[in-house]
Amino acid sequence: MRKRPLRILVSDFDGTMTKHDFFDLARRDLPSAAGHDYWQDYVDGRITHFEALQGIFGAIRTDWAGMEGVMDRMELDPALPEAVARLQTAGWRIIVASAGCGWYIERLLDKVGVRLEVYANPGEFAPETGLRLTLPTTSPYFRYETGIDKPGIVRAALERDPQAVFAGDGRPDLAPASLVSPDCRFATGWLAHHFQNIGEPFHPFETWSQIATCLLEKTPC
Repeated sequence: MRKRPLRILVSDFDGTMTKHDFFDLARRDLPSAAGHDYWQDYVDGRITHFEALQGIFGAIRTDWAGMEGVMDRMELDPALPEAVARLQTAGWRIIVASAGCGWYIERLLDKVGVRLEVYANPGEFAPETGLRLTLPTTSPYFRYETGIDKPGIVRAALERDPQAVFAGDGRPDLAPASLVSPDCRFATGWLAHHFQNIGEPFHPFETWSQIATCLLEKTPC
């Protein structure tokens, strides 16, 4: 019997598999012990993207209920489990690539019974210390500036599947999205607006499960 060709989908998490970013909700909704704006430090070039998140997340001061509330408000696509199952049954390998924190990503996926390959920054939460991010120095995709090297993950995927697909929503997703074929590029939010403004083709989406439907209805992408 002819072997089915490997297909790979690399996906961002915050704002892509979910409606909202943990970063935005945490800054808006959770008490913070921070005395200054870490994000502005990053924008001004004084610290790295990882250091900005590390400072913001580490300054969170809330209880477990507060953290659970923010994770619920991220609004994971309710059709995600079915979409993942359909793709995996069809032979797709799904990789989550995130510059956020694996702590909340894995909890949200576990909550709906989804098991995926996740590359993200490690972290641990406690009410007294906030969400403490650490650099994934042992990861094959470690990058000092962001923790996780999204473009590196996509390049590795393209070596296995020249028609590898990428899905994302934000500025950190621009570089990895630009590596894949335009017809294998899915974008929403800022990333979609950017490609639209510069006239670059892409597949728009509102919910992650729409990506699965598109991929399963046409081959190749």
